[in-house]
Amino acid sequence: MRSARAATAACAALLAAALALSGGSRADPTTPPAIAGLPAPFLGTALIGGGRMVGAVDSYGDVVDVRHLGPPGRAIVQIPSELQSAGTVPPDSGIVARADVGRASLPLWRADAVRQHYLPGTDVLVTVARFGDRLTKVVRLLGGLRAARAGRAWLARSRPLGPGAPGWARRMYERSLLVLRALTDRRTGATIAGARDGWAYVWPRDAAAVALALAAAGHRAEARRIVAFLERLDLGAAARFDPSGAPVDGRAAEGDAYGWVAAAARAVGAPEPPQVGDWRDRADYQEKAAGDYLGNALASTASLEDSRGSSGLGSFEAERRGAVLVRRAGDPDSGLDAAAAWAVRPFPYPALFPAARRTLLRLVASSGRYGITPSEDWPDADPWTAPTAWSAWSLAALGARRAALRLMADLRRAATPLGLLPERVDARTGIPRSTTPLAWSHAFAILALRELW
Repeated sequence: MRSARAATAACAALLAAALALSGGSRADPTTPPAIAGLPAPFLGTALIGGGRMVGAVDSYGDVVDVRHLGPPGRAIVQIPSELQSAGTVPPDSGIVARADVGRASLPLWRADAVRQHYLPGTDVLVTVARFGDRLTKVVRLLGGLRAARAGRAWLARSRPLGPGAPGWARRMYERSLLVLRALTDRRTGATIAGARDGWAYVWPRDAAAVALALAAAGHRAEARRIVAFLERLDLGAAARFDPSGAPVDGRAAEGDAYGWVAAAARAVGAPEPPQVGDWRDRADYQEKAAGDYLGNALASTASLEDSRGSSGLGSFEAERRGAVLVRRAGDPDSGLDAAAAWAVRPFPYPALFPAARRTLLRLVASSGRYGITPSEDWPDADPWTAPTAWSAWSLAALGARRAALRLMADLRRAATPLGLLPERVDARTGIPRSTTPLAWSHAFAILALRELW
């Protein structure tokens, strides 16, 4: 057994931990095998901490990432995502939870079974492993029990869901709020997408969605801090920013940043930022090649004319000949786009409501057990939780409650046993395939739940 004090000390030991980087040869280490039904070790699937520091813990109680949320936003310990994807994580990476079994000290991925839970209303994570008839408990937290109590008090100040909300909805709502709190610097308002290298940046659209969700849940002060941070950014400089506000090289600005920040500003009563550039010929939320995409058009033209003096949506409205909205203007072969939901929420464009409804209902009809892909031309079958949640939000707003609830059921199946939403999951098993949890997904889950109840 490990006490909370011992677990806190173990997390502090991460300050001195070092990771061996793999060079990609046959001599590279191999990630230990997963227990059936669980992700591989060293993929973060739970959060601890928040406010100033956040940690990621895998499904076996191993601490795999600890980083500062505020400037300079550096990681104290991280397991490179490239090693996770390649299956070459050394088995002594991070802080490995171990159990004394006879004369051996075994990692928990060697157990017969492992389960996890949070202490109610907190980010204190308990992992219980079974080796035969012996149980081992590992408790993980950052900041101590006082910080955990502060998180519980913050959660209690949230605006509750309406009457009639079922227990599963309340649990998803509360855990989603705690996820957003954990990934947001409560001093600066910088909100990272996830506690993992490559995701621990501020994307304007992701952070703006978090602000919308927190404002809807009654945490207006926190939402205003996020908006203030976003309005200090040079939105035309890059697609993502580090927690200091500096642009991150490697990805050009995308065409929806202004619209998302403007929507968040309106939600908290802040001045809207000046529009930067044109939405055309830019990458969209799918972060692929530049083009004239539906999501960018909706985000940039819902409230005002774009830089060319037109609504910008005429070419997409023409696609209503088929009663649906496709991803790329003038290209029916680009397929249906889940961003059609944005024409309802958060960028209402009433002329497109009928087409958006038909588009979303067709996507729902073709969904699997774990939700939908971003669009019909998406290159693989993995469902993504953010499009699933934002589509549920808009369908609920359109009165298509049954379809919205179907997507929420998919979202529940895609969630981990702790109720956390991965960026994407395996289409067959529902096991997380990427960053878990993702702030963007939890923000839309909150908004969808509030629309439904």
